[in-house]
Amino acid sequence: MNNKNKIFIDKLRSSGLRPTNQRVEISKFLFNRKKTFHFTVEELKNSMNLKRSKKISTATFYNTVHALKSAGHLKEFSLENNTSCYDTNVTSHHHFFDDGKVIDIKSDKITFQKLPEAPKGKKIKNVEVVIRLENNN
Repeated sequence: MNNKNKIFIDKLRSSGLRPTNQRVEISKFLFNRKKTFHFTVEELKNSMNLKRSKKISTATFYNTVHALKSAGHLKEFSLENNTSCYDTNVTSHHHFFDDGKVIDIKSDKITFQKLPEAPKGKKIKNVEVVIRLENNN
């Protein structure tokens, strides 16, 4: 096993996926960066396939992203029109959304005085806020 790919392969294996070359390439694209990465599956597919002569299938992208999310390596949140967006920062935090761009907000920058009670038989697992921005016109 290539040592520099070990972390990316381990993420795939811990997600229940066999580390094929295409999946390792997806994992590296997602996690081999210094900053948080926000993306939709379509954006990921388009970015990666743009530079490839042999395209990775749409199913491979969706299956890999969903397995990584289920294993806790990615966080999913909804944007406009119920579009699923994914985040490589899996800690609890919030987001600004402006003209297709997502920006992280640290959890301690937003406070709540009171939350509603959860429905009977349920408890609040997490609270995440997406603040949609527009220009001052």
